[in-house]
Amino acid sequence: MIGFKEIKDSVLHLLFPHVCTGCGSDILNEESVLCMRCMDAMPETNFELHLNNPVEKTFWGRLPLAGATAQFYFTKESLMQHLMHQFKYKGNKELGLQLGRMMGDQILKSGRFQVDGLVPLPLFPAKQRRRGYNQATVLCEGMAAVMNIPVLDRVIIRPQHTETQTKKGRIERWKNMEGKFVLSDPDAIRNKHLLLVDDVVTTGATFEACGNELLKAENVILSLASLCVASR
Repeated sequence: MIGFKEIKDSVLHLLFPHVCTGCGSDILNEESVLCMRCMDAMPETNFELHLNNPVEKTFWGRLPLAGATAQFYFTKESLMQHLMHQFKYKGNKELGLQLGRMMGDQILKSGRFQVDGLVPLPLFPAKQRRRGYNQATVLCEGMAAVMNIPVLDRVIIRPQHTETQTKKGRIERWKNMEGKFVLSDPDAIRNKHLLLVDDVVTTGATFEACGNELLKAENVILSLASLCVASR
């Protein structure tokens, strides 16, 4: 005989279906917004395991880093593009938190990133209000839950609006970002190893501008982590 709980669960599932953000399947863990099939299909880079990986090489001669990584490859019309769109523009914060936990878990297991705090790359305030949250901060919150280190989201700000970077080349991106970040609390990061976090790295211009500002604080060591790296 079907009990009350089973009936209640069935009704709730019909009204508020718990389905995979990636493919729409309802075969997934209650604590996850992604099914196992989609998680297995996400194109991991494993860069966190390797010194001199492609993300680290991107910043050679531009930004002194202790280490750098990106969790997944990003390509157009792919699962990762769909997930990024859901996270950044459709308000799917739970997806961002889960992706952050996945990042934090892999970074922790690698043993290469002995960091003291997570710094989300800041958004211009008006853009953050429109979006509802800073995607980098959400990723950091997920990572912090796994890595057990603080999110330092007030140490650097982005007071100036910048034009979209999407259609700009490397030099244009660098010029567009020059002077756009301001270190607001250098004392809070003195003598710390920081992990600067954002959702995607392409030319690295935004990371470079923000990272150089963070390095103005006394005795800071800098590493960076991105959810995705754009495939070229």
